[in-house]
Amino acid sequence: MAYYDLEEQEQLAELKSWWKQWGALLLIAIALALAAFAAYQVWSWYKRDLAAKAATEYAAITKALQAGDSKKARDSAASLIQNYPRTAYAPLAALIAARLSFEVPDLEAAKQHLQWVIDNGRDEDLKTVAKLRLGGLLLDQKQYDEALKVLDVKPESPMGNLFADLRGDVYFAKGSLAEARSAYQSALERTDTKSPYRNLIQIKIDALGEGK
Repeated sequence: MAYYDLEEQEQLAELKSWWKQWGALLLIAIALALAAFAAYQVWSWYKRDLAAKAATEYAAITKALQAGDSKKARDSAASLIQNYPRTAYAPLAALIAARLSFEVPDLEAAKQHLQWVIDNGRDEDLKTVAKLRLGGLLLDQKQYDEALKVLDVKPESPMGNLFADLRGDVYFAKGSLAEARSAYQSALERTDTKSPYRNLIQIKIDALGEGK
């Protein structure tokens, strides 16, 4: 019995010695872990709260559009972008604001909204749409070199055929017919053989006449 008491005393002494050496660090580690967990919970709640508020503002945009109130829709979109820029609704609002600005027309505002999506959007598909629309807008403004920069995407990019087709339009407007033909041909090759869109591209190629 005395043997077990002595062993327990030795274990207790070792535990006290260990706690004296490492106890403070252990408490700090536990406190940090609890603080990190609490911070994560608060941050998760904050993101959910932001998303809910952004969703409410986005609903106001769609309601205004359905009512035909473009100004209110633009104002709501601007508010959403300013107040909730990191939510998934902001790029959608910016695309809507760009379209409405184009219809006013306020082309500079439209360009700014599209550029915002390109610079700040996280969804690659939305950024692709913004690039395509911005390229078309720059073409309308005869800013050909700027348009070509925006439309310079990788061949495997989504909607690559649309980008190539629009590059062909830009080159044609510039008078660079050889480059236009090459771009249109690239667009044709990337378009599904069953797509009626091929006919439009082929018409553009044929309109250029025989290549030199």
